[in-house]
Amino acid sequence: MTEILKLQDLPLQGKKVLVRVDFNVPLSPDGTITDDTRIQAAIPTIEWILDKGGTVILMSHLGRPKGKKDPTLSLASIAKHLSELLHKEVLMATDSIGEEVEQISAALPPSSILLLENLRFYEAEEKPEIDPSFAEKLAKLGDFYVNDAFGTAHRAHSSTATITQYFPNKAAAGLLLQKEIDFLGKSFSDPPQPFYAIIGGAKISSKLGVLHSLLSKVDALFIGGGMAYTFFKARGIPIGDSLCEESLMPKALDFLKSAEEKNIPLYFPEDLVISDAFDKDANQQVITSSSGIPDGWEGMDIGPKTRELWGEKLQAAKMVFWNGPLGVFEFPRFANGTQAIAKTLSTLNAITIVGGGDSVAAINQLGLSQKFSHISTGGGACLEYIEFGHLPGLDALSKGTSQ
Repeated sequence: MTEILKLQDLPLQGKKVLVRVDFNVPLSPDGTITDDTRIQAAIPTIEWILDKGGTVILMSHLGRPKGKKDPTLSLASIAKHLSELLHKEVLMATDSIGEEVEQISAALPPSSILLLENLRFYEAEEKPEIDPSFAEKLAKLGDFYVNDAFGTAHRAHSSTATITQYFPNKAAAGLLLQKEIDFLGKSFSDPPQPFYAIIGGAKISSKLGVLHSLLSKVDALFIGGGMAYTFFKARGIPIGDSLCEESLMPKALDFLKSAEEKNIPLYFPEDLVISDAFDKDANQQVITSSSGIPDGWEGMDIGPKTRELWGEKLQAAKMVFWNGPLGVFEFPRFANGTQAIAKTLSTLNAITIVGGGDSVAAINQLGLSQKFSHISTGGGACLEYIEFGHLPGLDALSKGTSQ
């Protein structure tokens, strides 16, 4: 990877540092933060800047407000929570750009922290081309730019890519971004063998690229979650009312053929927990996968036999990468597969890497986060980095010095 400028290279004393963080955290219906992993992960960078005499201006998105101001997706609750974690006041801006925000920024006392309002209240955050001035207005607020948002580094958005043009030789990677790239880069460039990957989640559309990429790296692939049913249907196995991306069935078959040609074993669920409705209290039963899912029923989780078989096979691993839940994890009765795999991985004498999202939530719920080698803060970014070896948010940063 090209050497990039790092936070440690910046002379921060007396400077305002505009930091892109990823505070896109899960919220309960009443707005309570249910998992603050991403907020906690940004603290080392924030504290580093403060310790070096800099002032911190944080910016993030939350949810999908689609370019409109939505009070339920305000970052105000995040500012409050971050204040509690840091034992230091975090000021909350009324907006992310504009004259008032510029005045607040200009008046910030040294070593203070300001959090801007949700960037995605502006359509130009996700679509920089519709209003290039959005990134320019954000850039006015700081002397340096630091990207510490690995979770959004795969997006070429205003705050992750476009903004860097206003910071020539002043756009650097934060401590979290460095940690993610260092760990993933080293691990995937020369993984210890046997190296296994477990890929779950709802859809294969977002995972086919990385599945193909992993075929040249892994010794075996375990495929579960909703995406497995597209593979089953492509192979002629009835899937009832289960999730399926029918238009991708030909590509699913191509992938199966590619794995066979490369002699990479693929492990699909051998039994399934199915239900007669997509509901936490639906009737359920366990079936063998080969018998197919009856009409009116849908796959909800991997079954007990699969949990046991996969658990046995994973014992041989020297490195495991896991991305995506193996069932409808949000319903406790269908979270057993995901939780069983989390527990298995936590006991392995191997490098264990978890790539974002619900897999991380499962690990946190079980109190197992300390048992894993690396828990990534970005699922999509993690997958894209494995697939392509670079990310738009990284490519946009200043080139590092050779010192």
